[in-house]
Amino acid sequence: MKAKEEIWQAYRQTGDPVVREELLSTYLPLVKNVAGRMAMGFPKSVELSDLVNTGVIGLIEAFGNFDPERGVKFETYAVPRIRGAILDELRALDWVPRSTRARSREIERALVFLENDLGRTPNNDELAKQLDMTLAELHRALGDVSSTTILSLDEMIYGEDDNRQIPRIETIENQANCSIIGAIEKDELRAYLVVAIANLTEQEKLVIALYYFEELTLKEIGEVMSISESRVSQIHTKSILKLRGMVREKFGL
Repeated sequence: MKAKEEIWQAYRQTGDPVVREELLSTYLPLVKNVAGRMAMGFPKSVELSDLVNTGVIGLIEAFGNFDPERGVKFETYAVPRIRGAILDELRALDWVPRSTRARSREIERALVFLENDLGRTPNNDELAKQLDMTLAELHRALGDVSSTTILSLDEMIYGEDDNRQIPRIETIENQANCSIIGAIEKDELRAYLVVAIANLTEQEKLVIALYYFEELTLKEIGEVMSISESRVSQIHTKSILKLRGMVREKFGL
């Protein structure tokens, strides 16, 4: 079998659609890998095969827009677009129950309130008390809303120009908002996210870094941090809810 670089070279020289199909087929394992990793955070009702099929659409779009002259590996460019295609499809299906979305916002508001009131990150006992729940009920609630955090617009992904991590919200193209004011608002949001992430606990920062930057699974993060996978999931969920809550409070999103 030819090396990918050889196939790329042949395609750049000829633009042959047969070579294009051969090249795309070499990246199918990448789509399966991305979809498989994402599936770990979704309910069992979400079929892996559906995620893969949607991810292939993202792969094809990435292939059509990829510019090798930028010096970025295709895999680096394609992964966030594969993820984006899958997330966009899930958003369109609106697969998260309204009750779960409402609970997510409730926890967000409680986290932000306690953060401002206490001047620090609240522990689970304090959060449960604020929400008028038992600790067991809070853990179940965090488990219920954990999958909604994957759809967050604040998710850190690769940008188009280089390997710099940027918020997903920056990759959403809306021509109506491409004004000077819109650009300034994006810059303000990016700057605020840096501040918001800095306000996370060291444990929360580590989970965010390992999940979004190092792309470890929750299970792998648990092994690194010597804690359970469910505990990692709770930390991840609270971190993203906290960030979303701070961003919404600051910008009214």
